[in-house]
Amino acid sequence: MISLTVTALVFGVVFLAELPDKTALAGLVLGTRYRASYVFAGVAAAFALHVALAVAAGSVLTLLPQQLVHALTGVLFLGGAAVLLMRKGEDEEEIRKPENQSFWKVSGAGFMLILVAEFGDLTQIMTANLAARYDDPLSVGLGAVLALWAVAGLGIVGGKALMKKVPLKLITQIAALLMLALGVWSLWEAVSG
Repeated sequence: MISLTVTALVFGVVFLAELPDKTALAGLVLGTRYRASYVFAGVAAAFALHVALAVAAGSVLTLLPQQLVHALTGVLFLGGAAVLLMRKGEDEEEIRKPENQSFWKVSGAGFMLILVAEFGDLTQIMTANLAARYDDPLSVGLGAVLALWAVAGLGIVGGKALMKKVPLKLITQIAALLMLALGVWSLWEAVSG
């Protein structure tokens, strides 16, 4: 059964953490060069694969004693918050153009770009932490994949407009505060449990 509370929480945290990420910018660049639906298909498939790997890793962590898992996820959340707060603006990475506009070339380029760029990324680690924290792989996976797809869609279709209205620094600070709160909560549970 899917928990709407866990799904919504995961969606919010992952969405805010992914917005200032380089992959949102990469989606925006690809979306301006190629058919948006082709780009989204490749990007969405890569994100789904990353979430599946992250949830599987997080599910393995649930086999450990709960206090240890809470302490580990707390430290990792605090580390993620620190990374977000200390990160400087990232430069746009060079994106190679597929030689033609076919579905397979464009979606393949999107898939490979996200597959490589997101491996071991903060949101993938965060998804694994959330899967370990809530021991609800389906809800965590659904929330994370929907958040990543939403960010990709925003990046591909309307990233420039969003970034003009909402400062990237504010989005990053909100994501860091949420991660900080989750880290403190997890550590509190580790100490009090």
